[in-house]
Amino acid sequence: MPPARLMLSDRILFIDADALVLDKPPGLPVDTPRHGGDSVERRLDELKAGFKRPPTAMHRLDQDTSGCLLFARNRRARAQLQQAFEARRVEKAYLALIGTEVGEESGTISLPLTKRSSAEAGWRMVSDPKGQEAVTHWRRIAVRDGRTLVEFRPVTGRTHQIRVHAREAFGGGIVGDRIYGIPGGAMLLHASRLVVPREGKTTIDVTAPLPDQWPEEWRSEP
Repeated sequence: MPPARLMLSDRILFIDADALVLDKPPGLPVDTPRHGGDSVERRLDELKAGFKRPPTAMHRLDQDTSGCLLFARNRRARAQLQQAFEARRVEKAYLALIGTEVGEESGTISLPLTKRSSAEAGWRMVSDPKGQEAVTHWRRIAVRDGRTLVEFRPVTGRTHQIRVHAREAFGGGIVGDRIYGIPGGAMLLHASRLVVPREGKTTIDVTAPLPDQWPEEWRSEP
């Protein structure tokens, strides 16, 4: 969990009258958990930046995923950004450390997903031919000591999509992912870049640096 003294306003990557992009710290959930506790939702006042109303998150990142998180700062912008997401005009890139050596240079994972629950394990996303369409492009960036740094570019935005696709495509899954990948330590999945075209306004194009929880040798790779 990030320290309570951390101000989200210090992590703003982009801001104008319509939109804001936050570099979300790892360990901080976007929505307040059912059992309570810290969250981006609870600290939206830190992102007002002079406005009376707090911004609205336009998508979600898992609690342990860091990086670019987009907000709308007014109702008109919220509607326009929602249309951009629905039309798949928003480009998102993620960096993940995979716990195996990936031989191929690039590829596309097309694997439908559905939510499945059990009394023992709770809920998780699984591959299912009858599930929702889920497509992810990927490219290999670097291989070292049996692990691979991979950039993922999801076409669809299903829950846990990259985490499940990484496991199914590469076997080992993401380092630190205790549900779909390799448990132990922090989950090394980072929303590294966000590109949002806007009609009549400058395209938002921001990059978030890898957080300190990543090993230093990988932080110098992208």
